[in-house]
Order: sequence, then structure tokens, then C-alpha cells
Amino acid sequence: MNEPNLLLFLLNIAGSAALLIWAVRLVGTGVERGFSNQLRTWLRRSGNNRFLAAFSGMGAAIFLQSSTAVAILISSFVAKSGLAAVSGLAILLGADLGSAIVAQLLMVRLTFLTPLLLLMGVSLFLRANGSSGRQVGRIFIGLSLIFVSLDMIRASTGPIMENPGTQMVMEYLGRDLLTAFIIGAAFAWVVHSSVAAVLLFVTLASQSILPLMAAAAMILGANLGGALIAYVLTLSAPIISRRIIVANLLLRGTGAILATLLIVFVPDIIFLLGSNPARQTINLHLVFNLTLLIIALPLTGIISQLLCRFMVNKVSNDQGMESTSALDPAVLDRPQRGLDCAARELLGIGQKIEQMLIKIEPLYDVWDPESAKSIKKQDKLIKQIHLDVKLYLARLGKNGLNEDQGGRSMELAAISSNLDAASSVVARNMLDLAKRLNNQGLHFSSEGRKEIGDFSDRVLSNVQLALNVMMNQNPAEARELVVAKDKVRRVEQKLQRQHLGRLREGLAESIETSNIHQETLRALKLINTSFSIVGYSILSKSGDLLKSRLI
Repeated sequence: MNEPNLLLFLLNIAGSAALLIWAVRLVGTGVERGFSNQLRTWLRRSGNNRFLAAFSGMGAAIFLQSSTAVAILISSFVAKSGLAAVSGLAILLGADLGSAIVAQLLMVRLTFLTPLLLLMGVSLFLRANGSSGRQVGRIFIGLSLIFVSLDMIRASTGPIMENPGTQMVMEYLGRDLLTAFIIGAAFAWVVHSSVAAVLLFVTLASQSILPLMAAAAMILGANLGGALIAYVLTLSAPIISRRIIVANLLLRGTGAILATLLIVFVPDIIFLLGSNPARQTINLHLVFNLTLLIIALPLTGIISQLLCRFMVNKVSNDQGMESTSALDPAVLDRPQRGLDCAARELLGIGQKIEQMLIKIEPLYDVWDPESAKSIKKQDKLIKQIHLDVKLYLARLGKNGLNEDQGGRSMELAAISSNLDAASSVVARNMLDLAKRLNNQGLHFSSEGRKEIGDFSDRVLSNVQLALNVMMNQNPAEARELVVAKDKVRRVEQKLQRQHLGRLREGLAESIETSNIHQETLRALKLINTSFSIVGYSILSKSGDLLKSRLI
């Protein structure tokens, strides 16, 4: 093969791999944007039984096309004490199997499927009125592009066998399985998708580019790399939620190493998994994760207890309470830089309120004076930052702002006021309601408690979306945030009606906690409204807002 052809081959492979990575993420993004609240509710309610939890994790990973996305969701559930660590680990093990099932499904080659999915996806995305319809279209487009990218890889790898140098490299990987394992783990980490990595390795093996043993080692390495992604992404999370991530990393990583050693010493075992390299390697991925689930699921309780001993939670209520201000007085003579500093400070306020929301819900079940004290301190700090932001924007305006900068300053001041109001709702209204519940020795009905938990999850999801919008100023996500405000209002009204229905039935627990239940729903709705303002300023600039409502 001459040099230009080699360069063209490398370009084709790189482009095909890039399309595969992006398409997998496109599917996950569509599911997260369209159905994240349903997924969060489903996963949370499956925590009572570890077998049901594993099944739920498997289903969530199939929908999201990513076990990492499931791990991040479950990490937040465990952090807010809404899910036991044992159930959380069971969900992660199920999610690992789910990602292996996704790889199996995506290797199916049906020629009519690609154009059909693309046609349906584009039609839905362009014509659907609701956000959910557009996200279904996004999912179909992503699936079709996955099939396109795999076909591109198959078409590109044909001529490579003519290159002696490439053959030598691939033969070496077939002999040095340790190097192949490390490459597989590193590639999965770099692309942040074990599904994309596995699909690439299997496709290369099916084209006889990768030797069978090298492909097997790289796929097992990708399992380690996939577990490592979630570990790194949750390094700053509370240690109570990091335990299940570490447990999954140790189980999946140790299992991958042992499985690699097994195929080194008993290479013939891989030939039992199928009739050709593609089937053998993709089945290896499935069998590995299924075996890991079967072995580890009964041991989740013991593993969680061991990690609690080695990963001790060092409680410090004041830790992280103080933070360095982004309000730099040195840039007051440069208005745009100053406005950027104020925006970063507001992002910090939003993140503090997010943590307050995570801390407040467990207090409705078990009152913790230390957590309550921490929430009050956060609220006091937020009020000081809110005052600092207002004064900083006022000083910035003294030097003169153009029309755009003046409008941006007013937007930031409005966002700051709304975030301050949201903090007050958490630290005063909700904290007082939780304390009343405890002081009076009351408990919500089982159905009422589920409603509060699910509604809290929905609002927390919108708060996190608002923080993303604050960072990226994305009009599409801003539109989703504003639409979510109306959804929250409708859901709150529905929950209020359901609560009144339980009162009519004479359910004692509902009668005793009626005011607390209704006021909590209203408080959560107010918090959601306070964060929704982040999207309005962006949409007004893009022309997506009428004077009174979303177009």
C-alpha cells in the first residue's frame, strides 16, 4: 500500500470511529433529555429488591446506551439517601450487562434498518411539536448513524490487509495480550464509551484486522476502561455515593483481568462462544458481564460493608462552605470580563442550592440537626454572595455599559434574586416543614412519600439542567428548561388532586400530614420556577419567546 492510500485509510478509520462515538452519545442525549425523569423514578423505585434493581439497571443502560450514565444517576440517588448502597451496586452490575446487550443489538445487520431509522428520526425531529417527540427522533437518528459508522469501518478496513506493516502490528497485539488489554482500556476511557469501543473492536475482528485473541483482550480492557470513566467523573461526589462506583470498578476491573488471564492459559475457551471472530468476541463481552452479575449480585451486601470500613465518611459541616469569589475587582474597567465573573459566581450559587436540595429530602424521613445546620449556613452564605453580586454589578455599571452589556447586567441581577429566593425556600420553608414533621412524630403515607420523592427528583433534574444552561447558553436546552417549567406546574396540580383524593378516602396519615405535603409540593414548584428564569433570557434573544409565553 502506498503512503497516500495509508493516510486515506487512517483518515477513514478515524472519521468512522468519530461518527460511531458521536452517534452513541446522540442516542444517550436523546434519552436523557426526553425521558430522564421517568428513568430516575423507575430506578429509584426499584431499590427495594436487588434482583429488581439489577433488572432496572440493565433496562436503563439499554435505553441510555451507556452504563456510565446510569452510574452517574445512581451516584446522585445514593448521595441523597434515596437509595441503599446495596441496591445501587446491584443497579450498576445490571447496567454493565445492559451495555453488553446494547452491543449485541447494534451488531445486527439489517440493510433496511438504517434508511428506515434515518427517515423516521429526521421526520420526528423536524415535525414533532413536543420535546419528547423530538428526542425520539434524535434517538432514531443516532441509532441509524451507529449502523452507518459500522458500515464505514467495514468498508475502510478491506485494503489494510495488503499492508505488511499493519499485519506485523496486529500480529504483535495477538501475542502481547497485556498491551492489547491496556489499549482497550485506554481507548474506552478516551472516547468515554465502552459500547463504542467494543463495537469498534468487534468490527475490526470481523474484518480479520484484529487477531481474535487481541480483540478479546481489548474488549475485556474496555470493560475496565468503562468502569474507570464513572470513577473519575464522581471523584468530587460524596464518599457515600463513591463507594458503589469504587465497588463496581473493583469488581469489573478484577473480573476483566482474571478473564484475560483465563484466555491466555486456556485460549480454546473462546472458540466455544461462536462460529466466527465477530460472534466470539461480542459473545465474550456478554458472557463476561452476565457471569460477573451472577457471581457478584449475592455478594453486594458484603462488598458494601467492606467498603464502608475502608472508605470512611469524614463529616465536616463547614468543609467547602467558604469558596473563593469569582467577582474580580481588577476587571471592573472591562465590562464584558466583569459580567463573565458575575455569571461564574451565579453558577456557584446554583451549585450550592443543588447541594441543599440533595440534603433536605432525607430530613423528611429522619431529622438530622447537623444537616439542618449545614443547610442554614449555606443559605446565609448564598445571601451574602447575592448581595456581593448586586454591588459588583452596580459598580460595573458606573463605568458605562453598552445596550447589550446593560441588558446582560439586568439578566444576571434577576437570576441572582431568583436563586436567592430558591435558597430561602429550601432553608426556611422546606426545613421548617421537615422539622414540623419530626417534632409532631408524623409520617407521610407510602404513596404520599413516593410523590414527594419523585417530584423532588424532577425538580432536581431541572435544577441541574438550568446549571448546564448557565454554562453553555444553549438555546435548545434553554427551551427544554422553559418547557419543563410548565410540566412541573401540571405535575404539581396532579399530585395535589391525588392528595385530596386520599383525604376523601379518610387515610389517617394523609390527613395528619396534609398541610406539610401540600406546602412541600408548592415549595418545590417555587424552586423550579426560580431556576427556570435562566432559560428565558436566552430564548428572548433567539426569538423563541413571545411577550408572555414560549412560542
